[in-house]
Amino acid sequence: MEVDEENVFYLPPQPLPTVQVPASYDAHRDKHTPLCIDNGSTHLRFGFCTSESPRMGLNMIAKYKERKTNKPLLLFGEGIDVENGARSQARTPWEGDVLLNFDALENALDYAFIQLGIDTPTVDHPILMTERLASPLHSRALTSELMFEQYSVPSLAFCVDSVMSFYHNNLPSPPVPFRSDGLVVSFNTASTSVIPVLDGKGLMSHAKRIPWGASQATDYLQKLIQLKYPTFPNRVSTIQTNWMLQNFCEFATDYTALLRKLKDPLEMRAADRIIQFPYTLPVVEEKTEEELARIAERKKEQGRKLQELAAKSRMEKLLQKENDLAHLQSVRERKEEESKREWADTLKEEGFSNDAALDSAIKKLEADLKKARKKEADGENEEPEGPPSFPLVDVPDEDDGLKEKKKQKLLKAGYEARERAKREKEREREEREAEEKREEEERDRDLSGWASRLRKEQEAIMTRIKERNRRKAALNDRKSAASQARMKSIANLAADDRVPKKRRKGGGEDMFGADDADWAIYRKINNAAVSSDEEDDLANLQVVEQKLLAYDPTFTEEHTHASLTSQRSALMSAFRPQYDESDVKGKTRIHLNVERWRVCEAWFSPSMAGIDSAGLGEVLQNVLARFPDLDKGRLVKNVFLTGGPSQLPNLIPRLHATLRPILPPEMPLDIVRAADPSRDAWRGMADFAKTDEFPRVGVTRAEYDEWGGERIKRWWGGNWNSSVPMPN
Repeated sequence: MEVDEENVFYLPPQPLPTVQVPASYDAHRDKHTPLCIDNGSTHLRFGFCTSESPRMGLNMIAKYKERKTNKPLLLFGEGIDVENGARSQARTPWEGDVLLNFDALENALDYAFIQLGIDTPTVDHPILMTERLASPLHSRALTSELMFEQYSVPSLAFCVDSVMSFYHNNLPSPPVPFRSDGLVVSFNTASTSVIPVLDGKGLMSHAKRIPWGASQATDYLQKLIQLKYPTFPNRVSTIQTNWMLQNFCEFATDYTALLRKLKDPLEMRAADRIIQFPYTLPVVEEKTEEELARIAERKKEQGRKLQELAAKSRMEKLLQKENDLAHLQSVRERKEEESKREWADTLKEEGFSNDAALDSAIKKLEADLKKARKKEADGENEEPEGPPSFPLVDVPDEDDGLKEKKKQKLLKAGYEARERAKREKEREREEREAEEKREEEERDRDLSGWASRLRKEQEAIMTRIKERNRRKAALNDRKSAASQARMKSIANLAADDRVPKKRRKGGGEDMFGADDADWAIYRKINNAAVSSDEEDDLANLQVVEQKLLAYDPTFTEEHTHASLTSQRSALMSAFRPQYDESDVKGKTRIHLNVERWRVCEAWFSPSMAGIDSAGLGEVLQNVLARFPDLDKGRLVKNVFLTGGPSQLPNLIPRLHATLRPILPPEMPLDIVRAADPSRDAWRGMADFAKTDEFPRVGVTRAEYDEWGGERIKRWWGGNWNSSVPMPN
């Protein structure tokens, strides 16, 4: 199959891990500079609030024992990919959307503090840390315990990352307080949340979250690929699937209209993106002429040895039969010497019931030996020297030879039947040879006309087969006209009134079946049986196609009935193109077409991926319905998108098409994306940590000892569950 090489994309090589050099701690020693930690499900971002950008790494750890020195290692982030066996032991602090693995969190925080150069026994810096929307109290309590008990931080404040990203992108010029309005839509790794913000305060009581994020979309794409390519030779990893999601998937403004458009095979092929996986070409060993001759000689020698073994086996069987014949003949000679009782015992010991069985066995062995000796002599099967004679057939019946005469009559009838069959076969062979000769003359005289006639014959046969298959399909539909006609025929058979009732009571004969056309009714009502006409058509079609393949250069295997019937529709071929078995490169390709939009559509219709949840459009409508039109207008005037998946193409047009119909026509709608969806949350935390409000929102060590780890202070950027109001 030919493809456009410009539309073929290759998997990126595995990047080498970067060596992170710990920063100097001198600039922040004894200065209590706030420390911001964005504890994301995929990446851990950390740094002092005075930094322009955070340090970051994959939020994953692995405990691994080095093979050479048997030394235990603790790997973090990209360092896990250095050791082949470490990936299987990798762990992340998050289980889906919930923070659960606190030993992994402790190891990740150790790495962060080491990279920041903190070399003191305690972390003497106020901490601003992210948590998920409506974080479980158990996760918050253990995180607080880890910070206060293990690291002895002076204060700890929690915030929601999407609100911090909104804060950074709508930051007012000091000293004006933060009073922005907007509707924050956060696309996270394991969930998607909607948070309304009015007067600079996140209304967490009106926030909503759906259990669909980038990790679920990656898994969904991987399952679609596995379903489309169940026998794909390479393993499609999660990392590779995530790369496909980021580079080839996009949102559709109208998914239903897109599917209607993709019903056109040309449009399907235009939307196709081909991902080429690594492959290895098979090594074809080329042999020299001397090697080929040596192989041929070896095969000839093996054939000679097999022939010798076969001849030896035949000779052994011949000797065995000769011995058996001699033994049976000696047994028969003993008949005259033994009494009737002794002779009966002898036959029983030899396995014969009577004298006739013994004579039959001896005759069979003599005939087999005669045939085998003749075959050994001239290599041919024994042929009858002449027609057999039946002398008793024309002799008048006599009591003594009546049984033998009857036997000869049967033998003569069988012989004559065989002779008639031979003559009929010979006549058919002569007619076939004459027909082949006439056809050869016609082919030599006008090849194009002969080929045209056979093609028309092939087309006519295929039309009959197609019509027969169409009728079978119609019979499966009980509402079709063919099915109803079949039921009517069955009913007519059940209520057959061919024979009058009087004749039926008097034993009148039913004449059904006297006419051959009567039996066609069974073929008509039996839709499962294969008719003789269908078998004849298939046989004739095969003969015609063999002739066309042999003599018509324009007729190829693609024109045969088998190829045409097995050929898939153009749409299916565009959806998943087929490659030849010998095409190793093509067999390691993945074609993405409908999946490019189907995966992203799951954000708006999670049910198509098996998730029992409302879609993003329904959640947005539900959140906006809680506000009056005045506040609703303030929210939709600044719909803010953040998070890694928000960078997928066509998300803004899709949201605009979703929100516009549920809003009044005169209400303005503006949708914006974060300047840097991946890092703006940390930058917003750093901006807030520099303000005078930050020290008031944190929980101090004394308050932790009094309240426990679950309590936090309620402020505009954090969660409200288990929170206490801040003093004015």
